[in-house]
Amino acid sequence: MFVANRMAKNPVTVTPDTPVDEAASAMKKGHFRRLPVVENGKLVGFLSDKDIMRVAPSPATTLSRYEARSLLAKLKIRDIMSKEVISVNEDATIEEAALIMYNHKIGGLPVVSSVGAVVGVITETDIFKTFVDVMGLQEGKTRLTLLVDNKVGVVYDIAGIFTECGLSIDSLVTCRQPYGKYEIVVRGNIPNVDEISEKIKAKGYEIIHTARIG
Repeated sequence: MFVANRMAKNPVTVTPDTPVDEAASAMKKGHFRRLPVVENGKLVGFLSDKDIMRVAPSPATTLSRYEARSLLAKLKIRDIMSKEVISVNEDATIEEAALIMYNHKIGGLPVVSSVGAVVGVITETDIFKTFVDVMGLQEGKTRLTLLVDNKVGVVYDIAGIFTECGLSIDSLVTCRQPYGKYEIVVRGNIPNVDEISEKIKAKGYEIIHTARIG
């Protein structure tokens, strides 16, 4: 799964000389919270709704709406934008984009092509949607959680049990736990949970949770 397949493509952009009020209007009209700042075809900054809120008059101000708008019109994007831009390449994986956002505690990234042109924006919402889609959560899958030792052959055994029962695994995720254990989360269309649970237990594996999600 790549960033290019999950990002918002052809994003609205602004220049460093765009008045802040114009950018604010564009964000409100388009229902988005971030704008790449482009100059001479290259990414030079990133603007968020928090940047605009930081310089906007307080709701308690005595300024009229016209005066407040005039104040923002005097400011340029270059005055408030983030200049040290963190971006991601369109060929990067979703995992790479998620890790960048997690490490830098940011909610979105401009996406650039191999030549540095802005081609999209990817946000935390896009990451969440990808997670939901990959896990098939909206399709009403059964979820089995196994607690297993870290040893070779575990996934092979589990896949063999599903094959024996004539079932497909839609997704399988492993998560490291303390003391050398792993949780394995398996999702699929499982009409008889008791039957497959007994077969898994017979192989010596512990099922700690079952649920149907979606």
